[in-house]
Amino acid sequence: MTAPRPTVSTVAAQAGVSRQTVSNALNNPERLQPETLKRVLAAIEETGYVRSAAARQMRTARSGVLAYRLDPVRDGIGGVVLDGFLHALTAQAEKQDYRVVLYTAESDQDELRQFSVLTQARAADAFVLVGTHPNDSRYRWLSGHGVPFSVFGRPWPARGGASEPAHAWIDVDGAAGTARATRHLIELGHRSIAFVGWPKGSGTGDERRRGWEEAMAGAGVPPRQRRSLDSSQQDGILAGAEATTRLLAAGATAFVCASDSLAVGAFGAVQAAGARAAVVGFDDSPTAAALGISSVRQPLEDAAQWALKSVLSQLDGRRQAPDDSTLLIPELVVRASSLPASGSTSP
Repeated sequence: MTAPRPTVSTVAAQAGVSRQTVSNALNNPERLQPETLKRVLAAIEETGYVRSAAARQMRTARSGVLAYRLDPVRDGIGGVVLDGFLHALTAQAEKQDYRVVLYTAESDQDELRQFSVLTQARAADAFVLVGTHPNDSRYRWLSGHGVPFSVFGRPWPARGGASEPAHAWIDVDGAAGTARATRHLIELGHRSIAFVGWPKGSGTGDERRRGWEEAMAGAGVPPRQRRSLDSSQQDGILAGAEATTRLLAAGATAFVCASDSLAVGAFGAVQAAGARAAVVGFDDSPTAAALGISSVRQPLEDAAQWALKSVLSQLDGRRQAPDDSTLLIPELVVRASSLPASGSTSP
């Protein structure tokens, strides 16, 4: 015969506490003394108790679900950052007894319809937003409907539209990342360091370009030379290779790329040309690691932790100040693609 499923009463008896104490351990652990909380959590582990999502939904009018938009796969490299963020968010949400549900949308309007469907069905308590851009209508809809949300990505200035509602956000300082990558190459003796980036106006891409440009200016590289080393193209391996081939012919000895997709293309073009040019990407994808390409690593665990804490605070009735925003500093991971050749001290 199958053993009966453990209940709150089972846990209470095992821990020698009341049912209310068990409820506090699950829902308001800050109300308990550390030793009591430790004893209750141990009893939960020993009994194998699993709380009922349906019961909690009836009691709290919450689904225990956070919603997240899943974007389509591109070249298998470009989406790795948000994959990493999603994994970290899901893992940390599970520790708080929340789940993450995924949805798709082709546009902001599609996403607003998803907001409506999920909230009306009480299928999601809050949303975690990514892919921020100018004139982002999602903030206004969620704010207007009183739906909690957190944002991985800064708000970008609106282009001829109404100002967006102020809200808290977290983002990674892309300019700091590319500046660090550029200084690393300068320290190796490079001066003709090209930037392989995205078309101007992309927000995130502009920030990454700014870091490269400021580091180059700080090293005394004149504006005219910087302009000759600045390349804009759509993201992708082929685009990165084509840009790098042109820039190598123009005298570039090193490349800072706005993404790992562009960096993989740049690395291939350098190898095909038999050049000794250095390459640094952005995002520290598994592909970059496998190829030995230096790259800028984003602190995704920290971003996910902030995003989760933000929505849970709102769900508990604690509002975040609109200016409670954070820029995380990324880390440069140096690999063979930007190391001097053995016995060499200059490019």
